[in-house]
Amino acid sequence: MDTLPPDYAERVYAGVLGKIIGVYLGRPFEGWTHEAITERLGDINYYVHERLDKPLIVTDDDISGTFTFIRALADYGDRRDLTPTQIGRTWLNYLIEERTVLWWGGMGNSTEHTAYLRLKEGIPAPQSGSMALNSQVVAEQIGAQIFIDGWAMVAPGDPALAADLAQRAASVSHDGEAIYGAQVLAAMESLAFVEADLDALLDAGVSVIPVNSVIYRMIAELRELRRQEPDWREARRWLDTHYGYHIYGGNCHMVPNHGLIILSLLYGDDDFQKTLMIVNTAGWDTDCNSGNVGCLMGIKNGLAGLATGPDYRGPVADRLYLPTADGGRAISDAVIETYALVNSARGLRGLAPAARAARGRC
Repeated sequence: MDTLPPDYAERVYAGVLGKIIGVYLGRPFEGWTHEAITERLGDINYYVHERLDKPLIVTDDDISGTFTFIRALADYGDRRDLTPTQIGRTWLNYLIEERTVLWWGGMGNSTEHTAYLRLKEGIPAPQSGSMALNSQVVAEQIGAQIFIDGWAMVAPGDPALAADLAQRAASVSHDGEAIYGAQVLAAMESLAFVEADLDALLDAGVSVIPVNSVIYRMIAELRELRRQEPDWREARRWLDTHYGYHIYGGNCHMVPNHGLIILSLLYGDDDFQKTLMIVNTAGWDTDCNSGNVGCLMGIKNGLAGLATGPDYRGPVADRLYLPTADGGRAISDAVIETYALVNSARGLRGLAPAARAARGRC
């Protein structure tokens, strides 16, 4: 029977808030280039949805996938031997085809839709997400990373377990470098519950992936670049040249976007607003990258870290949507999702469910 950090529930809550704040912050200009963002919006220091005539609280696959696929744990008894096949069945249980959670872009175009169709055909995970079946370009897109935060938050202080769960979950739909990127983030977020030093988090992240992988090499090069180059914009230009979209195929590859996450953490001075400003102003898949960064920073620095800049929490008011086959959970909030994660973490350790705190606290 394991124990959990004394402030575990509050840090999960901060991580969930960081995730949804990051997604809402980056979503209005998702897919824009760095140049377009800079020209039209300038540095992204706060929400810009009103300037673009868009709503703030919206359905988004980054949020809905993250807090839906993790339900495999509770549905299968919060067991440590949860399999990729069982997580794949959870996809089939909760997704409504061409309507909920995923980008339904078609076989061979949308990685997640491709995996769903494989699962529907009776091909179990991890074969459903394999590059042998779906091609390397399809298998190495960003989705493995954007859905991964929940698996880290149920494994606080245990990077090896977090990376193992991340690998199993990611393999439902992805393979190769996409899985490595997910494992790095899961390990970092897991350790962030008990360790604040970024170098220690990065060391833990790269320790769980092959040393000959692209992700491993890119992180090492970015860390060295940070020691030499003080300007994040120059670092972003370097990343674009060496690991940009022109090098990696598909709609939204893991490698360039993972690079922006690492870059923003290295240049963000451990500040929630500055780190999110960098990752959003840098462009590409802004809501995905910002959501992962927000979650990690929320876990690492807690609720106090979310309050060092402008009021990000007030406009969000904890709200999020989870459109799935479970209609009763479609309208949710950060507290509800926090307790779902906390209780799965407790179940993994043989502990009784947590007693629900007063509304507005966790």
